[in-house]
Amino acid sequence: MSWTTWKGDCVSMPTTNELAYIAGLFDGEGCIQCKQIWEASRRKNKPKKYKVWRITMEISMVDETLIRWVHEKLDVGTVLINIKNKSPSSKPHWKTQWRWRCGHRQAYKVCKMLWPYIQLKLPQVEKIIDHYEPEFLMNDKVVSLHQYKQNMDME
Repeated sequence: MSWTTWKGDCVSMPTTNELAYIAGLFDGEGCIQCKQIWEASRRKNKPKKYKVWRITMEISMVDETLIRWVHEKLDVGTVLINIKNKSPSSKPHWKTQWRWRCGHRQAYKVCKMLWPYIQLKLPQVEKIIDHYEPEFLMNDKVVSLHQYKQNMDME
């Protein structure tokens, strides 16, 4: 099976084995954040703080080929390099670190792919999925946001 990216490139969907392997990488080396933080507005004249969502997923390690492989298979996010020996206080045994990172809707897409396979970080993955697929109670029944809006004549 293949799918088309927003750039128009045809990319093959990762296999179940590849997704399970990537889920294992996230369980061992990954970091998943889904939290609200206070962030200052960027307007000079009216500084104000707003509550914003910080939704990110990242894997950091010294193996560049594995990070690039994850980026190629998931077809989202960015690959960054963190050179450890730049500052005078750095230690000579520190290695350069490679990081794959994505956020918000891209993180939601990755969470949907990895959900059946992830183990340790399942609560964070489900929190991201629930953030983008909210459900509401109506007459003691769980309904989707779309159904709720239809019932309330909001659409």
